[in-house]
Amino acid sequence: MPSILDRVRTLISANLNYLISQALRANSMAVVDEYIRKVDDNLEALEDAAATVGGEAKTLKRKYRQFEEQSEEVDRNIDLFLSQGKDELAAAAQYRYNTVKRLADTYGEQYKYQESEYKKLLSAKLKLEAKLTEAKRERTELQAMLDLAKSKELTHKVVEGVGGITVSEAGITEIREEIQRRLDKATAQGEIDAKRLDTQMAEALEKDTIDRQLAARKARLGLK
Repeated sequence: MPSILDRVRTLISANLNYLISQALRANSMAVVDEYIRKVDDNLEALEDAAATVGGEAKTLKRKYRQFEEQSEEVDRNIDLFLSQGKDELAAAAQYRYNTVKRLADTYGEQYKYQESEYKKLLSAKLKLEAKLTEAKRERTELQAMLDLAKSKELTHKVVEGVGGITVSEAGITEIREEIQRRLDKATAQGEIDAKRLDTQMAEALEKDTIDRQLAARKARLGLK
């Protein structure tokens, strides 16, 4: 069964231009309305999942800090016992330190993982909300155009003859062409945005690589 993130990624990657083209061909908004309904449903589920995972991350982080503080205290006690010549106490404290430290490390790994998942859910939520806004805007514009086409067809139906290209057909064709031109423009703009995003990601990755290389060099030279 697909996870909530898998379902959301599918919805985010949906081609709205294709959905609108389908709606236009069918002269119906059903396919667009179904998409919007799915986005609404998954957005609600995504918000609930984000709240749950975010809460778990906070709980795990709190436990991690508690055990980390305990391990630091026990670590200091080991040194104190050794300096006082109390080797048996130091050995017992070392045993406790190992146990507490393992717990701290385990909780640390768990909270970091949950925190990472929480951030992924929040990012997906923002993207899905943006997609929903875009879909609703596209639906409103397309509905207006379809209503106009129907109105023209109804107005001229009683006065136009059969044969050749009628006035109503010409009007509807013009509207359909205008919609298709808008879809083509939106597709081109999407390709431009995708290329811009790819460039930004490449630059960010390159900067991160350089920063890590310089940090390693400073560490080798003993520089801060």
